[in-house]
Amino acid sequence: MISILVIDDHPLVTDGIRTMLKDESEMNIVGACKNAAEALYFLETSQPDIILLDISLPDMDGLQLCEAIRKRNKVSKIIGLTSTNEAGIISGLLHRGGNGYLLKNMERSDLIEAIGSAMNGKVYLSKAANEKILEQFQRLGSDNSVPVLTRREKEILQLLADGMKGPQIAEKLFLSNYTVETHRKNMLKKFNANSLQMLLRVAREYKILK
Repeated sequence: MISILVIDDHPLVTDGIRTMLKDESEMNIVGACKNAAEALYFLETSQPDIILLDISLPDMDGLQLCEAIRKRNKVSKIIGLTSTNEAGIISGLLHRGGNGYLLKNMERSDLIEAIGSAMNGKVYLSKAANEKILEQFQRLGSDNSVPVLTRREKEILQLLADGMKGPQIAEKLFLSNYTVETHRKNMLKKFNANSLQMLLRVAREYKILK
């Protein structure tokens, strides 16, 4: 029996996964967590075979959570769930110990195949995203100087450029102040910038900002 933990703050996603797996007698959803705090608490006493991890959680970046889980759990296979197919997110997930990547508009066959591949020690990339992913990796390979941002980082960067402060962004995106500040610090590091003004200037040079 393959035990599965779903970490996603949208009940419709979790319910959809339950529906997709209801006829799979060898797969069992043993838990569903809405945020990182719940997930880390659950994983203190459990090591499910598969963890389906939403990349955009309300209290912690999904990539950071993947890394946190992997530090304390070398056994579970982690498959990222996201609505976007950005190369930066994919490479970040795999770099942090992820075992696969699925788009949330996946077919049931994609989910089953991803779980099977991960259980067999293979890395699974969603078929629906594969061609786009390869294009993005090729483009990144030809210009390694451009920092790669996650969707959430781009969102926060644009709001910073619009003049919003950290607490305002946190309220708008339903995030904690800590999460917004962590994203800001990560972007400063990626752009090798020592101030917000420098970060925004370099981002405009790279045409990342509108």
